Amino acid sequence: MKLLMPLRVPELAPSLGRIIVPRRLLDPWVPVDDIREELATRVLELGGEGRAAAAREADGDTRARVLEVTGRRAWAAAWDHTVRRAGARVADALDAEITRTARQVRLPRLQLRRHLLSNAEKRAIVARLGTGGGPFVAALDELEAAAEHAANASVLEKDAHATWQDALRTVARRLEAAWLALEAEVEAERERWNPEIEALAAWRPSLWPIFVVWVPLTLLLVGLGLMLGGYLPAPAWLAQQLGF
Repeated sequence: MKLLMPLRVPELAPSLGRIIVPRRLLDPWVPVDDIREELATRVLELGGEGRAAAAREADGDTRARVLEVTGRRAWAAAWDHTVRRAGARVADALDAEITRTARQVRLPRLQLRRHLLSNAEKRAIVARLGTGGGPFVAALDELEAAAEHAANASVLEKDAHATWQDALRTVARRLEAAWLALEAEVEAERERWNPEIEALAAWRPSLWPIFVVWVPLTLLLVGLGLMLGGYLPAPAWLAQQLGF
């Protein structure tokens, strides 16, 4: 009878690094610390769920549960949720900045709508924020392969168990790197949109309505006032209407 090696989920907090304890000189222009804390909390919860399942390990189903809660799908879901939240936060901040700038220059509301981010642009922001996750995804592939070996590892196959634990720590470290890349991309998004916001700030109303409508109307009213005051002769038809 094959005696399986008990699964032991390692402590992941030390490998998360700056996801748990950020070290920055300046805060991001978009506040994302709550998103970072949510990601750290979720990863620590996965580790806790895995250790709790391992403590109850008595059959294959429980063993599979340990590998499931610490496996590729759980990590990927946590990261995808983080990227989507950060992307929505950045898009909302950009829309707010565009709206604030448009109001300062008195841009008409219909024109403002054309400057706000489209759904395609919001999706592009999310995609760019997730570009730093490549090494993290590669680490997930390695974790998945290590988990397959650990699932059936006997007590004599300690290397398989150690490799799985190392793969978990590596995923946590790669997640830290992915998060730092996301923070850098958040700053890059600001730089990417600055030219459009600056162009919007330089917008001025067109002058043609003034010359086409208001100047002739002003001249007409001034002329009418001079006629009524007797400074200019009024046309016969107007004099008749006014009783001159």
